[in-house]
Amino acid sequence: MARSRPDRCPGIVHPWPADDGGLVRIRVPGGRVALSALRALAEVAAEYGDGRVRLTGRANLQVRAMPLTGDRLADEALAALEATGLLPSRAHDRVRNVLASPQTGYAGGRADLGPVVAALDALLLGDEGLAGLPGRFLFTLDDGRGDLADRHKDLGLVALDRESAQLRVGEGWGEVVALAEAADALAGLARAFLSARGTGPAAAWHVDELPAPLAPARAPEPGADVRGEPLPFGPVAGGEHVPVGEDGLTSADLAGWRAETVVVTPWHGVLIPEPSPEETS
Repeated sequence: MARSRPDRCPGIVHPWPADDGGLVRIRVPGGRVALSALRALAEVAAEYGDGRVRLTGRANLQVRAMPLTGDRLADEALAALEATGLLPSRAHDRVRNVLASPQTGYAGGRADLGPVVAALDALLLGDEGLAGLPGRFLFTLDDGRGDLADRHKDLGLVALDRESAQLRVGEGWGEVVALAEAADALAGLARAFLSARGTGPAAAWHVDELPAPLAPARAPEPGADVRGEPLPFGPVAGGEHVPVGEDGLTSADLAGWRAETVVVTPWHGVLIPEPSPEETS
């Protein structure tokens, strides 16, 4: 697909100038966010925006009606967003697009992919070159339940068991790797994508737009090509999946939640894990 303009997917440092002000999108790798940070974000939205935190189909967060100075956020609004801890690197503002099975590590699945999410995010943040990934480039980490089968886009994996996974490379399949090495393998493929995508407005945004395959094609391993259902709303294994409508969340909505960390899901909901004994004491 020929491109005629650069990727303009919004972030925090790069807001979208909407009719009601700046729209900012906050990346939340794996959907996991400290409840304290989410509450702080809601307070920023109340002070500078329209008072609401909305969810995206990639399990990220958005705030609308933020003040702009030219095509950038006003300095005080940007500083307030940075103070939430949700912008660890201005340079990597738009590239931490990592989806993971929301229940991973809480209930079900073949493996806990939380450590893979954390390792991949650390590699993204630690590499200046990877800051050049397009804002629409997506990693999907499926723990083997198949809940992200219809969400996959660029690079990812499907867990085969507690210690191994098969990589996804575009619409195809890659090699089988140890989970302990999966983040490094994905980061390496992302660097290869950057080397192959070209430059200028016509540069590829996605793996399947490259002129040649990024890696040798392989057949899916038994159990890799699995397809599951979206996480239903209501009580689920490991917690409760709360639906969030188009109006998003306010500080008042978050007041009664009890968990150190919650998980934004790609179905416009939030998984509130069952509190640990320490949290209920």
